[in-house]
Amino acid sequence: MMADVADLSGAQRAAIFLLGVGEESAASIMRHMEPREVQRVGEAMASLAGVSDEQLTAVLSEFHDKAGAVNPLGIGASDFAQRVMVQALGEEKARSVLSKVLPGKAKTRGIEALKWMDAGGVVDIIGDEHPQIIAIVLASLDDDHAAAVLAQLPEVQRVDVVKRVARLETIDPSAMEELDKVLEKQLGKSSKSPPRAVNGMASAAAIMNNVDSDIEAAVMDAMRENDADLTEKIAELMFVFDDLLGLDDRGMQRLIREISVDVLVIALKGVDTELQEKFFGNMSSRAADMLREDLEAKGPVKLAEVETAQKDILSTAKQLADDGELMIGKGGDDFV
Repeated sequence: MMADVADLSGAQRAAIFLLGVGEESAASIMRHMEPREVQRVGEAMASLAGVSDEQLTAVLSEFHDKAGAVNPLGIGASDFAQRVMVQALGEEKARSVLSKVLPGKAKTRGIEALKWMDAGGVVDIIGDEHPQIIAIVLASLDDDHAAAVLAQLPEVQRVDVVKRVARLETIDPSAMEELDKVLEKQLGKSSKSPPRAVNGMASAAAIMNNVDSDIEAAVMDAMRENDADLTEKIAELMFVFDDLLGLDDRGMQRLIREISVDVLVIALKGVDTELQEKFFGNMSSRAADMLREDLEAKGPVKLAEVETAQKDILSTAKQLADDGELMIGKGGDDFV
């Protein structure tokens, strides 16, 4: 039996909603979703079991209430303008107009195509290109997708590419045109694009959060040797396991429900007592006692296994944050 609706993630609610509106309507809705959104909702759909009439009714009712509270004129105006202009002027002419009236909003067909490809396919297309082109591509992809691409690049390229991502502030139209020429050869598509704003530092930090620990350490150490200031700025933006101390109790409890005990035991090996107590304090007394016993009984664990378990938990936390289930960050008003 599934959990109560209040305990479901945003992706699970979306999956139930799409199942509730029927196949044709669900397909129409998903055509307007980003690739990673389709992936997350698709995974949630595949995992659903035993959805009751009451749960379906609750999800549809929640959607109705939230949709009724939104002013339809206040959302999606730029997307509406793009669709209308494409229908009225044709795609190429509309793209030229949109680059002037909606700077940074007109999507490049090449980048959109890459978002649907696996990491290996992206590397096949861009792996031999100039590091600046690779950096632009990584900054344009979702963070976990970009991390997977970075992991498949040759080791000698990674440091240079991450440094270039971190230094991006805007993307020059000529750079986008060069990128589209590369993609034209591989995908048979070409397009022109206006400049688009890029938070390169945040992108670099997010990419490093998603790569394996050994790659992260190697890249960061090499960068630190030749540009310590830039490396420290990236490190400050990275979300690490100790940052879980900043979660409020409700957020920690929500996170714990998504973590298997086996993974948590390994992840907590060797961490500060304060962080261990943060987890213990948000469990039932019986669960906390059992976890303490498991930690004491667990023998030596390889550091690589601990880091992998911690990254799994951080990935879960970031997914919950993306779904609006909790807020994570380094303080202030910045959240990821």
